[in-house]
Amino acid sequence: MSTQSPDTGVSSTRRVNALKDSAHRIRMHALDMGETQGQGYIGQALGVADILAVLYKDVLNHRADAPDWPQRDRLLLSIGHYAIALYAALAEAGVLDVGELATYGSDDSRLPMSGMASYTPGMEISGGSLGHGLGIAAGMGLGLRHQGSDAHVYNLLSDGELDEGSTWEAALACAHHGLDNVTAIVDVNALQADGPTEGVLRTEPVTAKWEAFGWHAVRVNGNDIEALLAAFDGLRGHRGSPAVLICDTRIGCGVPMLETREKAHFMRVEEHEWQLARGELTKRHRVRSGSDRATRGEGLVR
Repeated sequence: MSTQSPDTGVSSTRRVNALKDSAHRIRMHALDMGETQGQGYIGQALGVADILAVLYKDVLNHRADAPDWPQRDRLLLSIGHYAIALYAALAEAGVLDVGELATYGSDDSRLPMSGMASYTPGMEISGGSLGHGLGIAAGMGLGLRHQGSDAHVYNLLSDGELDEGSTWEAALACAHHGLDNVTAIVDVNALQADGPTEGVLRTEPVTAKWEAFGWHAVRVNGNDIEALLAAFDGLRGHRGSPAVLICDTRIGCGVPMLETREKAHFMRVEEHEWQLARGELTKRHRVRSGSDRATRGEGLVR
């Protein structure tokens, strides 16, 4: 049973619903960008939308009009092929203009299909070859600590990236130096380019492995806004070691016909399916947030 006062409970409900709306818009932005190419890493973008919504709306200390603000928290996207998801989140956060998303993947665009720090405001590092992000996070964490900065470094990586030995070398370094200003966020969608993660190179038990490397580890449903909020709220007070939030997500989350697609790592979506996907996503969002709002008489985001 909740121990919140009624006013606090209402405030918490509004916080959750605002984040659900944000995640819905991120997913819609991703579908819009995907349609310009007809294919891409759409499944991953739909899967991590809830994580990105919570990060940009509730966790990161950043300034939309000054993405290079020195005191900002850093979000490192080492999985460069997830760039479509980050662009959608940056537009939702006000760092990018929503209209610019229509240039995704085109010549001379600031939004290439794989993340490039030299092109895109808010993109902290260039991604592509996996296994580099956590090492960069370790260096940034050390540098910020030497500067006396309170800024925090978050590294979003994938379960496939745990196949890389360099990731675990960096994990050792972060723990050795006690970098409690570094948080890794692992998207566990159980799928890699060559097939299911379990068949390519089994990584379980993931939580126990991070703990064995000296990290404070928490595992949640990465498509559950409430669970993500509780996890990040808990991590805010953690000190003494780096932390990792392991997020189980579903490829294509919110669009049933994409959730069940066999070849889902790099997904081909037919021309007529994009609008069907938007319809499924909108229906799911109404169901997901409708009961709370019906009680309070609020409108839904469409």
